[in-house]
Amino acid sequence: MADDWRTDRIGSALRGENPTVLRRLTAGFAVIGDVQFLPGYSVLLADDPRVERLSDLPRDGRLAFLSDMDRLGEAVERASRRLDPAFRRVNLEILGNTDGFLHAHVWPRFDWEPAGLVGRPVWLYPRDRWSDRRFALGPRHDVLRAAIGEELDLLRPA
Repeated sequence: MADDWRTDRIGSALRGENPTVLRRLTAGFAVIGDVQFLPGYSVLLADDPRVERLSDLPRDGRLAFLSDMDRLGEAVERASRRLDPAFRRVNLEILGNTDGFLHAHVWPRFDWEPAGLVGRPVWLYPRDRWSDRRFALGPRHDVLRAAIGEELDLLRPA
């Protein structure tokens, strides 16, 4: 598998080449984040790389994307609660300030986070958290990946 999946996250997911994909959902792909300084961090990628913002989708597409975001958020919440008793909540965000394609961030939050950060936006964490190899996605996250995937399967739409 080529390492260039990072430059085309959606295209590589569509081709089955994105190793972070947890599940194909109705309107996109549930993927686990490249960094795991907050274990369980996941992203919902829209399944069309040309879609830049939620408003680019027709109303039924918007609702499907938001429903998938809710499903991924609940799956991360359930898995995080099961695996870490210090789990607090999940934060959901659609930002789009850096990557020019529609995606939603799902951030689990924990009581063990530093006091100055636990109640603040994740984006205020020190920049080194995003690049430090200690927090990179790897085999040690396989149990977490499986738990989120199992929860997604249980939360299938009716």
